[in-house]
Amino acid sequence: MQFEISHQNGQLCLFAEQEGRKKHLPALWLRERAPTADQIDRRTHQRLINPHEFDDSLCLTDARQEADGLHLTFNDGYRARYDFSWLAQHIDPPLRLPEKKLWQADLAPLPRFVWADIQQPDGHLAALQAYLEYGFIILAETPTEKSSLRKLARHFGHIRTTNFGQTFEVRTHTRPNDLAYQPIALGPHTDNPYREPTPGIQLLHCLVNDTSGGLSTLVDSLACAEQLRAEDPQGYQLLADLPVRFTFDDAKVSIATERPILALDPTGQLLGVHYSPRLDWLPLVDEVSLKLYHRARKRLASLFSDAAYELRFRLQPGECMMFDNNRVLHGRTAYDPSEGYRHLQGCYIDRDGPENLYCRMRRDGILARTDLLRTPERRSGNG
Repeated sequence: MQFEISHQNGQLCLFAEQEGRKKHLPALWLRERAPTADQIDRRTHQRLINPHEFDDSLCLTDARQEADGLHLTFNDGYRARYDFSWLAQHIDPPLRLPEKKLWQADLAPLPRFVWADIQQPDGHLAALQAYLEYGFIILAETPTEKSSLRKLARHFGHIRTTNFGQTFEVRTHTRPNDLAYQPIALGPHTDNPYREPTPGIQLLHCLVNDTSGGLSTLVDSLACAEQLRAEDPQGYQLLADLPVRFTFDDAKVSIATERPILALDPTGQLLGVHYSPRLDWLPLVDEVSLKLYHRARKRLASLFSDAAYELRFRLQPGECMMFDNNRVLHGRTAYDPSEGYRHLQGCYIDRDGPENLYCRMRRDGILARTDLLRTPERRSGNG
């Protein structure tokens, strides 16, 4: 990266140039990144100043490019040396997280890791990287005691308490407050779209599964939404713009919130969906918009249910699937309780847990092992 110092419109200006692209570095932007010890705490890397109070007339009064960096002086009297490599990292921050990989039903092998392997830092990082790429992983050969799920969850983040408690038991209940506690089929959905914020990550840990049904299903909402955007960009935008009302009611709680089905980040990139046909209500808008909206929603639903996009497998005792609750929709086929017992235990953790762990481990120089993906045929032990 090259730097250029020049005068424009009577002001001293600094430019960064890389691959033929020139980028102006405003004085306010530079001043906020003050690198000296009286401006930033070396231990915490937090500012000792409040840049929100800077005068908007802040400007450079002197700039010199020397072998050890850029020496800058500002009209508020601040002077400092800005290291070239440090400044370049602020101009083009390195990619912090792995690029997401969209997938369909032909994904193979599944991102499956043996629990013993991820107790080691390189194995742990490999599992984190796969989770961030695919939005889910399966942990195999885990302990099956009822308290085991808390240990699994704490390996990736902090458990979040919801109206279902810290953990919840997915089995047939005599008086269920959710359809998940009945042996019926569950279509692809995300959990708790009525909460603000929604649970970021869900873990479902299989303790017992003696039934032939109850197959688990996973769908990558990003792959389906990209197909919808290609077919119907207007409908895609309506699903991203118009909020719908999601509600949940039982004897103890009454929860509701409004949000769009498609969840975008501030830059317009798709993060995932808020989707549960059992819990949502159409927005009250004009009839033309409503029909366009419903047409897009109907097509998205058909993509979510299309076998070409759906992973379907039997979760075995000792296996735990961990998935992004907004990116990856989950469901299951119906099962017959008279065949045997089926018991999964679930919990939620915050979305930023795996992201933070991944960044810290990469920062500390840990390298991920690339030989840990396990197909069902290669596994030993449970399942």
